Amino acid sequence: MLLLRHGQSEWNAIRRWQGRADTPLTDLGRRQAALCADALARRAATTGRVFDTVWSSTLGRAEETATIIAGHLDLGPVSTDDRWCEADAGEWEGLTPVEIERAYPGFLTDHRRPDTFESPGDVVGRAGSVILHIADVQRDVEGDVLVVTHSGLLRALVRHLGEPDERIPNLGGIWLDVTNDVTNDSLSGRTPDGSVIEGTAGTGIELHQRFGVEGIPITAVDAPGEDPGREPDQPDADGGTQR
Repeated sequence: MLLLRHGQSEWNAIRRWQGRADTPLTDLGRRQAALCADALARRAATTGRVFDTVWSSTLGRAEETATIIAGHLDLGPVSTDDRWCEADAGEWEGLTPVEIERAYPGFLTDHRRPDTFESPGDVVGRAGSVILHIADVQRDVEGDVLVVTHSGLLRALVRHLGEPDERIPNLGGIWLDVTNDVTNDSLSGRTPDGSVIEGTAGTGIELHQRFGVEGIPITAVDAPGEDPGREPDQPDADGGTQR
């Protein structure tokens, strides 16, 4: 199962916290999706491994990314599920890091979030349940599964699997090895205070490797993190350059 972050959205481009806000892709975001699709097509031609289904979050930036990739790979319609949605940013939705630092001094540096922000445990719990669902419906299918989701969900899941927390660029992602013996309890780990989750997720799911495509244009200063990861957000950096 390949889990990808969506292409650049309009709020990514101006570094506004999105959460559940349904912001559309930019032209760059659509180009990123097409370039990623080309890379996945080359992989299929080289390895013989193909995708059987494409899933996405119900948010437009993810669904449009998935639809672009599915079209390039000549796959069927995209299946959506709201359990793949980004972490709810609560009262931070729509704010830039500068605005957050002004209203919540020190929160970004200390990786804290307001009480209205969805906890990492809840994010991992719903991600686990939809992974279980897809593993069940794909039980007898040989092909791989492609999912387009969001940075906050991906990073929360990566930490829960005991891997280093790193920023994930648009159209970056992770490969998961998923077996049918994964249990929901193994993926619903959470701490009482909602802090960062670490440790393994059980025998049914493993992070196989990181995914990235050379040549996909991204911004040097990416959108703000949607979850309390270890890499500090930069309240003084509202812009970015192409690289």
